[in-house]
Amino acid sequence: MEEKSINHLIRLRQDEPGRAGPGSTRFHAVSHGTATLDKAVPAAMMGRSGAFPTADLRTAARLVCSVHLSRTGRYCVQSRPKNAQEKPPYRRCNSQDSLDELAMDDYWKEIEIIQHSREGEVETQEELQLKVPDEGEQEEAWLTEAGLATLFDESASDPEDSMVLLSTLTRTQAAAVEKRVETLKQTLRKRNRPHHVPDVRDIFKQPTVEGEQLSHVSKPSSRSENRKGDAVPDENGAAPVDQGQAPESETVLNLEVSFSEQALNSRQLLKGSAAPSEADDKLPSFRFSQDRTGMTKVGDLAPEDMKKVRRLALIEMTALFDTVGIELKTHKALKLKVKESGLFGVPLVTLLEQDQRRLPGTKVPLLLQRLICHIEDEGLDTEGLLRIPGVATRVKVVCQELETKFYEGLFPWESLKQHDAASVMKLFIRELPHPLLTVEYLSAFISVLKLPTKKQQLQALNLLVLLLPESSRDTLKSLVEFFQRVIDHKEQNKMTLNNVAVVMAPNFMFKGFRSKITEQEEFAMATGTANILRLLIRYRNLLWTIPKFIMNQVRKQNAENQRKLNRERAMRKLLKKMAYDREKSDKPEKYVAESDIAQGFIRVQAPQFLKVSMAVQLTDDLQASDVLTRFLSQDTSLTVRREDVCLYEIGGNIKERCLDEETYMKALLELNPSAEWVIKSIQR
Repeated sequence: MEEKSINHLIRLRQDEPGRAGPGSTRFHAVSHGTATLDKAVPAAMMGRSGAFPTADLRTAARLVCSVHLSRTGRYCVQSRPKNAQEKPPYRRCNSQDSLDELAMDDYWKEIEIIQHSREGEVETQEELQLKVPDEGEQEEAWLTEAGLATLFDESASDPEDSMVLLSTLTRTQAAAVEKRVETLKQTLRKRNRPHHVPDVRDIFKQPTVEGEQLSHVSKPSSRSENRKGDAVPDENGAAPVDQGQAPESETVLNLEVSFSEQALNSRQLLKGSAAPSEADDKLPSFRFSQDRTGMTKVGDLAPEDMKKVRRLALIEMTALFDTVGIELKTHKALKLKVKESGLFGVPLVTLLEQDQRRLPGTKVPLLLQRLICHIEDEGLDTEGLLRIPGVATRVKVVCQELETKFYEGLFPWESLKQHDAASVMKLFIRELPHPLLTVEYLSAFISVLKLPTKKQQLQALNLLVLLLPESSRDTLKSLVEFFQRVIDHKEQNKMTLNNVAVVMAPNFMFKGFRSKITEQEEFAMATGTANILRLLIRYRNLLWTIPKFIMNQVRKQNAENQRKLNRERAMRKLLKKMAYDREKSDKPEKYVAESDIAQGFIRVQAPQFLKVSMAVQLTDDLQASDVLTRFLSQDTSLTVRREDVCLYEIGGNIKERCLDEETYMKALLELNPSAEWVIKSIQR
């Protein structure tokens, strides 16, 4: 929409109470020779007094006019009388990061640009259709995704794994499972369908593992317990405090205690109230509490353990929302025909399979990587980068050329202009047939903003990032890191955090969702999406981390599964009368390991680099980085770079884990005494 169309006569008036609906205002945009467009403007755009804030006047105009444009093909405005007093132009707040600057002008302008870019195009791809799951269907899908399908389907596989998973749950996680099982049970009863859903009291009866009772999932208590039976530290990592003691710093993120347990125990929890929008100049700088066993990032674990992480993240995310009283509504996508090849409008998984045939190990689409590199090579100082659109006709030609020349390496990148490249990148994101934040969890991402505190919002976002499919998660990470690099040049390109979040937000929405909601819901979705993207960019270094409490639950599952496997092996060997051979093969390895540890050493292997083993003396301050330094200094013939190798923890109660260089080896050895330590190239 051209600026003059908005700055011409726009007439706002407050209608009679009730006529426009509670908390809304009638907005009239009249044009000569056209019918009057009379639309209710959402209450979210109005101030507490019921009047429009000056900053939102033009936003309201854009909202209504863009709706009219999409239906009639022309703007619906009336010229301002010559003697009318001009309102002062809207000025952005001087603050770089305040929500005053998060006015949605750029959002609706981006919507208009997208609409203009589609004019005259024939839809060749079927639009993604959404469906709200039926009663009971959502619970079945949730239990299946959480790895608990055996609770309603006796024919489902891995019944033992399900019971092991249940044995590791916290009280709030167990309550989330109980709620879904009970709802499903009642739904099946209403339908008079035969069902075999067990009673929740049977599901969470106190099982025993190695003679120890697992009571932490069924016995309510005022505070969580750790593996030693002691009270879990509070969010500061200190002992639990009395009601009169000062709470922890709000900028410390504790990863050792379940987020939902923290919410349950929080004295500052305000039920039913949402966190207010940030009015300060900058978002808080959060940090993690120190963990001597090392931080675990997404990508550090073996696929088998990441599968467990994802299941636990789903249960924990649901438990967190249940604890604060927020209902999550999920959608699912109906099957649709999509392109099976090409670059634009292709499912992300299909595109990555295409790329991996050319470059094995690719995790982010090659086209997206190349576009980002081109924009950065040409310079991030370009004013209005991401905000100013490229020339529509040129962008269409570029897309057509990329489809035919990209993989052959014949595309003329040197002729691609900055703003055109940014427009192509945005088109790539929004043309994905399935949204990057996924159909299933898009509503959950928006619901994050309803959580009472900024800390809980980050905790929920952390869990949602872990829930994303690997392809979406890696691509999203690449994008938010790029957005931050753009923001780092804000003095030159005039693109602050809020500018980038607002202008990119429409590209993360998808047609199938926007076409199913009202205008008021769309406005709320617009501001919500912009705010979520803002948090994803600002806290990108925190959100791709796996919380320690989830890692501990994974370790418990692995330890129990290993014990069962050892028992089965022992039984088979006993039946084959090979007890002597078993003792002979098992004891020496265990003896050597225990002997080394007893003498204060760990043995590090590097078979990939022809290093049989290396003895490293244990000290309280020995870190993984020290082990790597010693290894690289001992063999000067190696041409490998430090950043390309990692010390891995393998076996014991973990499948495989790439260690954070600040991991204290002695503390980790206490957590996993049966692990092996191997140096090898990082699997990127």
